[in-house]
Amino acid sequence: MDKVLVLGGGFAGVEAAIYLTKQDLDVTLVSNRDYFYIYPTSIWIPTGEATREDVSVPLDKLAMKHGFQLIIDPVLQFEAEAKKVTLESGRILEGYPYIVVALGQDKMQLKGLEHTLSICGKPEEATALYERLETLIQKKQGRIAMGFGGNPKDTSAVRGGPAFEVLFNVDTYLKKKGVRENFELTFFAPMEKPGQKMGEKALVMMDKMFKMTNIQKKVGTKITHFEEDGICFADGMKLESDLTMFISAGTGHHILKVSGLPLSDAGYVVTNEYNEIEGFDGIYAIGDSASLMGPEWRAKQGHVTEVMAQNVAYNIMNRIQNIDSKRSYMEHLNILCVMDTGNGAAFVYRSDKGGKMIPMPIVGHWMKKMWGWYCRYSKLGRIPRLPGM
Repeated sequence: MDKVLVLGGGFAGVEAAIYLTKQDLDVTLVSNRDYFYIYPTSIWIPTGEATREDVSVPLDKLAMKHGFQLIIDPVLQFEAEAKKVTLESGRILEGYPYIVVALGQDKMQLKGLEHTLSICGKPEEATALYERLETLIQKKQGRIAMGFGGNPKDTSAVRGGPAFEVLFNVDTYLKKKGVRENFELTFFAPMEKPGQKMGEKALVMMDKMFKMTNIQKKVGTKITHFEEDGICFADGMKLESDLTMFISAGTGHHILKVSGLPLSDAGYVVTNEYNEIEGFDGIYAIGDSASLMGPEWRAKQGHVTEVMAQNVAYNIMNRIQNIDSKRSYMEHLNILCVMDTGNGAAFVYRSDKGGKMIPMPIVGHWMKKMWGWYCRYSKLGRIPRLPGM
């Protein structure tokens, strides 16, 4: 039986391990933590609507259900040419003809970033956001600033959606608590038109949502650094804040920077549309580790990541069987999400034909809740996977 090593226990790695195992391959998954974290539903942790346990799935349960081997041990070094992986414990993994790199990405570092919390960072930060928000609510007043940054070397490395979601969820939560009028909520970002990837129509609707919820904006100015009590900008302005949430843009994973693999200017692994890497036979890169091909508006999203993972399983098995057929992720390249607001949502879609945002009051919130339930239990094999999901 052919052996496959999957590096990473996030959306990309877990999906790859599941689908590779379906091909009757000998699969080993290596992860730095013992649970699969459902980031899209972690947006409700800061408002107490969910806990970390609610949005986590133990990896040993997934391994047992699907039949892959599991190693919980962070990757310390990856030597691509030798197909050699050294783990933090000192354990060395060799002899795998196929390796799927799904290590995710690192975050761009700004001065004073330690004064912020991120919904897209370590899971512990989401819980810290909840605790900090509850402290302010007990005081019945506060200044809250939430935003995201960009990577000028790669426009796909931006995580804007979760910032909008947490911001609108906090607005809804403060209203439920009856203290919204005592809080200043501000959205900030360095680009002129944050959220432009969603299309012009979506931008117009976002502006309407900001005005309806009395959320202020500070956009179009470079962020110089963060301080304990605020955000400082290149124009000399300081946005004072008692609680700052900031989603830093992504950059290449530090392990991959010294792996010998070909990298983009932003540090992501350069692949073709089949997630193969030129000059490195049997090694594939998927998800946030891979440099995403496509138009300027492209974005690293979970559904594209899972398509990559499923395609790689298909492509590896066909290669083993000497079948000349491969699947590309390019036809699935779009922006697709349900942007939750706590009391509703908006359906967002973007393709080469343009973008749209459709309001979904009340029902949209429960649709996203149902997606989280579906994600968890379909991966555990307790309910069937829907076609294309």
